[in-house]
Amino acid sequence: MAHPKRKTSKARKNKRRTHQKLEDVTLSTCNNCGEVHRAHHACVACGYYRGRQVLAVN
Repeated sequence: MAHPKRKTSKARKNKRRTHQKLEDVTLSTCNNCGEVHRAHHACVACGYYRGRQVLAVN
């Protein structure tokens, strides 16, 4: 089995891991009530998604 000849430095290790991070959640406004909600999800305030009621909200 192969073994590394030198220790991987912290800088080199961190450079490799720069792309392993969380991304911000994409938000959009509801066409029905104007509330901000997650993209491609039904609005929690009114229950509408793409102009149709999909959730029963009291």
